[in-house]
Amino acid sequence: MKVRVVIIAAVSADGFISRGTGVPWDLPQDRAHFRRLTAGRWLLLGRRTFEEMTGWFREHRPLVMTRRALPSPWEGVGVAGVEEAMRRVEEGGGDELWVCGGAAVYEAAMGYADELILTEVKAHLGGGVAFPMIEEGEWEVTRREVGEPGYEWVWYERVRKGTGKGG
Repeated sequence: MKVRVVIIAAVSADGFISRGTGVPWDLPQDRAHFRRLTAGRWLLLGRRTFEEMTGWFREHRPLVMTRRALPSPWEGVGVAGVEEAMRRVEEGGGDELWVCGGAAVYEAAMGYADELILTEVKAHLGGGVAFPMIEEGEWEVTRREVGEPGYEWVWYERVRKGTGKGG
């Protein structure tokens, strides 16, 4: 069984996910959207993102991409990379891995991704931590929903199979 990889992120109009730490906007409806879509799912996060989201994981199965051991009670959730995370999902009976950041994890997972679910925030950050480039012709917008004023949710499906590491 192939594990489907879904990347979920909030991205500014100029392509950034952060100014360096944390999320640079307060979008309560988007947080609810994230929690609803990811509830009960296997998540892949970088260590800093995982630490910033402490308290979020009551209804999730987090895996943390890190080079260092994690403290108790999280020591069993560390993975070295995307392929190990996919293997852990499959071994755990899952069929999807939801990638939730940060930038290095998004970059590592982009080649494996089957779907992107982006909150496209109308704000410009002017710099910071960039989201990976979405290659034209490789992705197709399949759905759009307007959130609160200032952003919309956009679903992308990979259309050129074989271009990603997982495709």
